[in-house]
This record gives sequence, structure tokens and C-alpha cells, in this order.
Amino acid sequence: MRSDGNVLRRCIFGWILLCAATPVVAHHSFAMYDSQHVVTITGVIKEFQWSNPHAIVWLLSGPDGDAKPILWTIELPTSPAGLVRMGWDKRSLNPGDRVVLEINPLRSGEHAGSFKKATLVDSGRVLIVNIPPPTVAKTQK
Repeated sequence: MRSDGNVLRRCIFGWILLCAATPVVAHHSFAMYDSQHVVTITGVIKEFQWSNPHAIVWLLSGPDGDAKPILWTIELPTSPAGLVRMGWDKRSLNPGDRVVLEINPLRSGEHAGSFKKATLVDSGRVLIVNIPPPTVAKTQK
């Protein structure tokens, strides 16, 4: 038989572990994107995923003719809540919309990037994500 002291210690230890397991708020870096280069892509929206932590656009782009279109994955640099504050909603981009996207491409050369601007071909509407640049702390002398 186990002693009541061992059971009590195990319960207390388990309770401490449970309390210490607080949720971690994680956010990835956008360093994988080449912020020095802007690439323009023309295509058709396949899907617009309105979800946290970042909305995502899947775009089918060129080439014309019999060749298979290229699927691009474009990450928006903010959450849906941030996009709402900038005038977006979950229907700002819809499957089938013809668009011209400006992105910062992945450094790896894969067909993906970070969203800069979208122009809807049929309406001329322009969608941007206006995120202020990070502030740099000044050191006092």
C-alpha cells in the first residue's frame, strides 16, 4: 500500500505543474520574407482564410494557356481584428476575385510572401495593410 503522504505529495506536485502550465503567446518573425523586394503577382483568389494569428490568401497565378497555374500562399502581417480596424472584413477578398497583389517574397524563392497591397481588377478597389514601423528605443546619454 502507498502511504497517504506519497499520494498527497504527488497530488501537490501535479497541481503545481498544472498551475505552471500557463498558455504561451507565440508570434513568429517575418524575417523569412525579403522586405527589400516587392513582387507583383496577377491572379485569381482561390481562398481567403480569415483566421488568427494571421489571415492568409491563396492565389492562383499565370501562366496562360495549357500550363498549370501556380499556387501562392500570402500571409497578411496582422490578425483579423487588426484588419477590421483598417476597414477590412472577411469578404474583402473572395474566391474568383481577379487581383494584382504586391508582396514581399520568401527569401527561399518558394511561391509565398507577406502581403503589401491588393488591387481588385474588376472594381479597382485597393486594399492595404497599414502597420506602423516598429519604434526604436533611444538610449539616453
